[in-house]
Amino acid sequence: MDIKILGSGCAKCHALERAVRAAVERQGLDATIGKVEDIMEIMAYGVMMTPAMVVDNKVMVKGRVPSEDEIVEMLSRTEAV
Repeated sequence: MDIKILGSGCAKCHALERAVRAAVERQGLDATIGKVEDIMEIMAYGVMMTPAMVVDNKVMVKGRVPSEDEIVEMLSRTEAV
């Protein structure tokens, strides 16, 4: 699983990254987590509000920081596909 956190490095972007890392660890998922801070690359995903989370090239969250439980739910649905 390839997870990208899109954002400029703001507090909400860091909060999303922490929540994603905690959710991945909690579930014991085999995932690569990366950060995308380049605005042109972020816009290429069709994201205009950050932070955003992209899983396997699909935008799952944009413009907010979901709870760790919500992230776990999203990742488990993605993994089952």
